[in-house]
Amino acid sequence: MELRTAAPEDWQASREIRIRALSQDPDAFCSSLQREIGMADQEWRDRLERGTTVLAWDGESAVGTVTGKADPHEAGGREIVAMWVDPACRGTGLADALISRVVEWAGEDGAHEVALWVAEDNAHARSLYERTGFALTGEREPMRPGVDQVRMRRELRGASD
Repeated sequence: MELRTAAPEDWQASREIRIRALSQDPDAFCSSLQREIGMADQEWRDRLERGTTVLAWDGESAVGTVTGKADPHEAGGREIVAMWVDPACRGTGLADALISRVVEWAGEDGAHEVALWVAEDNAHARSLYERTGFALTGEREPMRPGVDQVRMRRELRGASD
């Protein structure tokens, strides 16, 4: 597997893996397949210019993705969104590597922390995030009917310096 930061010209690969993610695991995301299928090509390009998106490649196919962006909930923080790994690549360490790349980007970008929201009922994802240094904050909000999402945070080294 090769991890590469996506550039605006990678918008089609980014779109394709996002559509696969929403098709295969719709309950893991706040967005919907219908909403994102309807996005214009320029919206996909613009999305790649905000923050950083890392794509994992297996040959010519993108098999994992994660995006880091400015955290709208915490000044000076960054937020992980749109994390997904193809089911055939789960359990290989790829998810850990994707998270590591975004955490590294956040530190280089001057962030003091990285946070994320995860469906409360997604025990597998919560375990992944805990294993990679994230802890529950106690914050929660509705994600979809009957399911809340919970916030997790990881402070970055040197944040108090």
